[in-house]
Amino acid sequence: MDNKIINNNESSLKELIENLKEWFNYFLFHWKVITIVGIVGSCIGLTYSLLKKPIYTATLSFAVEDERSGGGLGSALGLASSLGLDLGGGGGSIFEGSNLTELFKSRAMVEKTLLSPVVINNRTISLAEMYIQINGWRENWSNNKKLKNIQFLSNNVRTEFTREKDSILGSIYLNLSKQGLNVAQKDKKIAIVTMEVSSTNELFAKYFCESLANEVGKFYVETKSKKARLNMNILERQTDSIRGELNGAITGVAIANDNTFNLNPALNVKRTPSARRQVDVQANTAILTELVKQTELAKVTLRRETPLIQIIDKPILPLFKERFGKAKGIVLGGFFGAFIAVFGLIINKILKSLV
Repeated sequence: MDNKIINNNESSLKELIENLKEWFNYFLFHWKVITIVGIVGSCIGLTYSLLKKPIYTATLSFAVEDERSGGGLGSALGLASSLGLDLGGGGGSIFEGSNLTELFKSRAMVEKTLLSPVVINNRTISLAEMYIQINGWRENWSNNKKLKNIQFLSNNVRTEFTREKDSILGSIYLNLSKQGLNVAQKDKKIAIVTMEVSSTNELFAKYFCESLANEVGKFYVETKSKKARLNMNILERQTDSIRGELNGAITGVAIANDNTFNLNPALNVKRTPSARRQVDVQANTAILTELVKQTELAKVTLRRETPLIQIIDKPILPLFKERFGKAKGIVLGGFFGAFIAVFGLIINKILKSLV
């Protein structure tokens, strides 16, 4: 029984070796085909490397300092995080952690950035118009009546856009979000966010990166301090209103006193308007004193709740450039060419064996 198993194994091994020799001889016989197709693939890879435009990457990093997230609780949570403990203290703001990075990728922020003005060759255009020119879209629209006259100016009102303009902006947004825009917080323990913008145009990558950071920064600061700013504005309006009432009451007291000058002491009823205005002066003075105090406190609160966005690194020309090298194109092209040739020969041999 054991001898039969050994003999079967030996025969199977011999068959495998014979099959490998047969395939080797088959490929060796067609070495010219494999070589020619490999050379063609190398030529295609070299051509691709010459035609492929280099990719420029603009990198910007910043940190957000928010006084409301500091203090004793913030220090305690930071210490717990460094010890590997999660106390669940990260839900206090809608723009913290990954939410802030997603804000950079939002369509509203990207489209607002695309309408930002830039100066190219002493001419002010929008980033959207710059993107269209870089990719040659306007040449493709020359025969399209609806698209050929569309212009994206920096002073355009977003709500007045036509369907065609919305569609074009949407296409640019999709292209950037899929290929050209990357925002990430490299370490959750470090409050530094890094943004990378990639483009075949060096200036577009730099300008878009800086403009997006600026737009998101303004939106972030306005949103975070919106309630405190509204409260301060209301208090300032109330203070101005009470101050006007107080000035009117003081003037009214003076007028009433003038009207009762050298008045007969027996006619006290004539002094009533002056007394009433005096009560108004005292009441408005007390109210104004409290409002001024509350307004100053509101200003302090607004300064405390306004976050500081500190830019650490800005994109500086020349930007990092990544290109498809000639050697890489030749090697990869030759490899894929030879692989396709071998695969085609295998299919050809299998089909012949079935006939």
